[in-house]
Amino acid sequence: MAERVIPLVDLRSKLLSAPRPIQAIAASGQLLDGLGRPLRDLRISVTDRCNFRCSYCMPKEVFDRGHPYLPHSALLRFEEITRLARIFVAHGVRKIRLTGGEPLLRKDLEQLVEQLAALRTPDGQPLDLTLTTNGSLLARKARALKDAGLQRVTVSLDALDDAIFRRMNDVDFPVRAVLDGLEAAQAVGLGPIKVNMVVKRGCNDQQILPLARHFRGSGVTLRFIEYMDVGATNGWRMDEVLPSAEVVERIRSELPLVQLSPNAIGETAERWGYAGTDGRHDPSLGEIGVISSVTQAFCGDCNRARLSMDGRLYLCLFASQGYDLRALLRDEAADDAQIASALGAIWQGRTDRYSELRALLPADSAAASRRIEMSYIGG
Repeated sequence: MAERVIPLVDLRSKLLSAPRPIQAIAASGQLLDGLGRPLRDLRISVTDRCNFRCSYCMPKEVFDRGHPYLPHSALLRFEEITRLARIFVAHGVRKIRLTGGEPLLRKDLEQLVEQLAALRTPDGQPLDLTLTTNGSLLARKARALKDAGLQRVTVSLDALDDAIFRRMNDVDFPVRAVLDGLEAAQAVGLGPIKVNMVVKRGCNDQQILPLARHFRGSGVTLRFIEYMDVGATNGWRMDEVLPSAEVVERIRSELPLVQLSPNAIGETAERWGYAGTDGRHDPSLGEIGVISSVTQAFCGDCNRARLSMDGRLYLCLFASQGYDLRALLRDEAADDAQIASALGAIWQGRTDRYSELRALLPADSAAASRRIEMSYIGG
């Protein structure tokens, strides 16, 4: 096996000023990027901290006790996040996902949820408001989140076997506590719930079928994510990627599946439903999803933007630079119309399609060493 080298790169300093276009770009809900993709999905990271040390995201070798996390004073205030979110919604965003790090580590997060839940689209519709979590604090937080207006949650769970799960999170956290969090979320009505499993060949791929069996018929949608080359610290190698097509075949060998149509344009997961005895999808058995960012890129209809906890806007999960919205936000001379115009100019200039271009890049390319860490902008 080749020696694994994990470089330490701090990309928080790679920052572009938000443009101030001469000609105003009004928020019309019809904003398109350079490849004709609309802005529909905003992912907001609320903290760069996490209590897990998963090797594919925040390996302990890098994110140790001496790692310099952002001070609280550097984070966007909830009112600032809500102001930006309101402007994004005017530009066409319909879905907001709160992420981290681990978002439930952010103090009083329910207050932010309540503010975002009050937003409405230009046609008066509520947003699709959701949150991604490792589930460690979900059992104690589920009720408060639901009462604040959160609609649903996605929980990361990379193994059902306790020993494997403890090894994956690398902090000896028990799988039972995450399952308790899932049960609490279901009990208060945070749904439909999704569970995400990052599949790493030779590490946890033997857990594919146990997880499929566990969640089949439970009302929870299990999604399998190909291990991705996000950031510069996870030591990613292509031979550790298990293609989604193989995941589907492993499950079909025991549990018959039928392919389902996408729920929406820009959806990241390919859907497969469990088949009943008649060979057709049985909704009572549920479905799975596979997210194939490595082997089947879906850049062509990507409609997602990402806002970091300190107010930097990133246009791709694999971005190497972000735009400073915090400075604009805290400029007393900049009103909402000017911020909307700046956002419009940023999105109109977007041409990102890293996953489609990945195969053309040399393995040791400079671009690979400059990407922002997933723990900084969320998944």
